[in-house]
Amino acid sequence: MEMILAVSIFVIAYIFIATEKISKVAIVLSGAAAMVLIGATDADKAFYNHETGIDWNVIFLLLGMMIIVGIIHKTGLFEYIAVGAIKKSEGNPKVSLVYLMILTALASAILDNVTTILLAVPMTLIITKHLQVSPIPFILAEVFVSNIGGAATLVGDPPNIIIASKADLSFNAFLIHMAPLVLLVLAVIIPFLVYFFRRELINSPAARESVMRLDAREFLKDLVLLRKSLVVLTLVMIAFVLHTVLHLEPSIVALLGAGVLAVISGLKPRDYLQDVEWPTLIFFMGLFIMVGALVSVGALGEFADFLKEYFGDDAQLASMAIIGISALLSGIVDNIPYVASMTPVVAELSQNLIGRQENVLWWSLAFGADFGGNATIIGASANVVAIGLAARAGYKISFWEFARSGVLVTAISIAMVYPYILLRYF
Repeated sequence: MEMILAVSIFVIAYIFIATEKISKVAIVLSGAAAMVLIGATDADKAFYNHETGIDWNVIFLLLGMMIIVGIIHKTGLFEYIAVGAIKKSEGNPKVSLVYLMILTALASAILDNVTTILLAVPMTLIITKHLQVSPIPFILAEVFVSNIGGAATLVGDPPNIIIASKADLSFNAFLIHMAPLVLLVLAVIIPFLVYFFRRELINSPAARESVMRLDAREFLKDLVLLRKSLVVLTLVMIAFVLHTVLHLEPSIVALLGAGVLAVISGLKPRDYLQDVEWPTLIFFMGLFIMVGALVSVGALGEFADFLKEYFGDDAQLASMAIIGISALLSGIVDNIPYVASMTPVVAELSQNLIGRQENVLWWSLAFGADFGGNATIIGASANVVAIGLAARAGYKISFWEFARSGVLVTAISIAMVYPYILLRYF
């Protein structure tokens, strides 16, 4: 009975999020409270349990990077880079979008997709203002390629970190097995997105001329703070890449970087805390509690048992199913808690696999979850962050507006995963 109630609460909350009649923050907080009332979770499970509670690593990674971005914003660096980029494209929105997508995909592989979006969206808002076009296609395209580009490396997407930890996979293993397909998918998705948004990527000759008259250096406001910020940001990026060697979680690195930069910046807390997306952080907390409740009552466990019983020792069938199921469910429950709940299942299914197929189920899970996160607003952390940043700037991206392009991007990228897995591992 408890399981049925928990699943019902989650489904109802999801429907309300999709209809957008009520604030999604209010919905997830109400859903989390309802899970507590029916006994599906409690304070210990919600706040202290790694499997059934809030993923504080994600929350504090976001908080730390939001503070760092807030301080950097005061230097004018985003404006400087943005103006340089659009001048290089000669004010052409389509060319500007291609540049931004390539930059975003690359940065997502080196950092992670959430951090990249936190850095990219402020620049995008400036770029589109000067180009005199809507920022929404740019933000959506950046989210999609950040989720795809982040799949290439161990640190690029939070689900990859979870998978690497559970399966004992190295940074190089992700590069060898994930990066080749990621590059192929980006080669298809980038021109597709330019074509998909082509009607919104048009500006006037006057707008292009005004762009070419801009001087990027005029936008730099505080060179001393800029130097301090770049040093701290560079150290944070290096620590992200080396986090498995340093044995420091990305969240700790982000908080340390934020603390150091806050001290040496000389700014007052209100100057940089105003850039923190508190509604986004609260939304994640509520969502984690709701999904954790499903884990706690055994709903996801029963699903996992079904998979184990159905697939048996058929690695090819298991691999194909995991890709599809992961793509579907990652668009519904957020790919971080989904992957966390699926890792024990994949670990058991992988026990007897050897040779080329030894880790095929892990790669199937990673591709399905990373690419599937593009389907809906709540499919991946980067999506939620981008929507929040856009809303703060006055641009509302609805659930269905996101899904209209997100589902297509997911379908194309997942369709490319199947032949890659079959040809490479079977």
